[in-house]
Amino acid sequence: MKVLVTGANGYIGMRLLPQLLSMGHEVVCTVRDANRLSIDDETRSRLNIIEIDFLEEVVSGKLPKDLQIAYFLIHSMSSSTQEFTEMEAITARHFNQYVADTNIEQVIYLSGIVNDDQLSKHLWSRRNVEQILSEGTYHLTVLRAGIIVGSGSSSFEIIRDLCEKLPLMITPKWVLTKSQPIAIRDVMTFLTAVIGHSKTYDQAFDIAGPDILTYKEMLKRYAKARGFKNWIITVPVMTPKLSSYWLYFVTSTSYKLALNLVDSMKIEVIAKDNRLEKLLGIKTHTYEEAIDMAFKKIEQNLVVSSWKDSMISGRINRNLEKYIQVPQFGVLKDEKTLKVDDPERVLERIWKIGGENGWYYGSWLWKIRGLMDKISGGVGLRRGRTHPDKIFPGDALDFWRVLLADKPGKRLLLFAEMRLPGEAWLEFKLDSNNVLHQTATFRPKGLKGRIYWYSVLPFHYFIFGGMIRNIAKN
Repeated sequence: MKVLVTGANGYIGMRLLPQLLSMGHEVVCTVRDANRLSIDDETRSRLNIIEIDFLEEVVSGKLPKDLQIAYFLIHSMSSSTQEFTEMEAITARHFNQYVADTNIEQVIYLSGIVNDDQLSKHLWSRRNVEQILSEGTYHLTVLRAGIIVGSGSSSFEIIRDLCEKLPLMITPKWVLTKSQPIAIRDVMTFLTAVIGHSKTYDQAFDIAGPDILTYKEMLKRYAKARGFKNWIITVPVMTPKLSSYWLYFVTSTSYKLALNLVDSMKIEVIAKDNRLEKLLGIKTHTYEEAIDMAFKKIEQNLVVSSWKDSMISGRINRNLEKYIQVPQFGVLKDEKTLKVDDPERVLERIWKIGGENGWYYGSWLWKIRGLMDKISGGVGLRRGRTHPDKIFPGDALDFWRVLLADKPGKRLLLFAEMRLPGEAWLEFKLDSNNVLHQTATFRPKGLKGRIYWYSVLPFHYFIFGGMIRNIAKN
């Protein structure tokens, strides 16, 4: 079948694309910026990639008419604390306009469980999107999922951060709220099993795992599965704002996402039926099994996608194109060059930079800079990297964003997403004479930007000098 995947570079979309291809479907995907679709060249060659921003006015004729199935996977929860409900409504309306000229028979929407009488802002928005999509010229299948547990999912990574970093936790009372988590593997099974299944047309189904747990129980069971103990003390005095700051500083989540998550964590997310499970003959995995599967992927370096690579986790909100051309005028630079004996080994080191591998020199200084950024409301270093030795344009790399990752051309270009009084780029390039060029470029904003650059110049001398030497050494 010819299948459309919207939101293809999101956490779910990135996992769905290869699965649909392996099932023999012809896949068309839409993204705002094709340059930041983090997939290998072989997979990319098998996709029809179309650039569409569903927040902008509809441009007719962009989608193939012979599409049969579509996935609506566009969510805006992390991009705003105030406007995401309207943004999600706009994308749904524009989606309906785009697909009205196609032969799409079924649209599959991944929503959230909305069984509580009082819904959080983000769950209300999901239900509102369901209503808008139901007005489309197609049959709608809605899958309402519980909290998704899997390698790279925001929920799993937050639980992981809290348990691994805080053996003793003083937590807000929302940790006593009940939820029904579901393994990412089960979500993917449901998403693909309903394709063309007429008994799922024009219906909404809850999908969840077999365990109903409080968030506290989820934290405790995670620790037990990982072989250590944790102690959790619940206090009633944390306001939603304090709770959001608590999540933001302790975990790798952004503040916007933390605020919206805390708003949702006060609401019970429990499935009320398992009709779809029976209809499709699917047996879901337990919470412990979901954790085990997640760590097997992590240990084998097979994490397909991570919420941290989402553009809204940093400063760049639109396409990468405007940043790829590093400015040459009105900028301050730190340029270093070094002749290398083994260019292939050097290239491998460059492609492993950041994350657990670090930045090759002055690790404690990088950590201090990351902490300073986090305190000032930036992303800090906690995003790490998704793959240990693979880099794609659009990936998050600690507090940098990958703009260009051209391994055959021996060039890596990063853009700084830490809070700065200006814009900064970091480039690594090997030329034909096996000379490594390492260039830090800073475009200051006013006097404050220039004061910042010259105040950190002594640190640059040691950090960047040590970094290029360690990258280039035999």
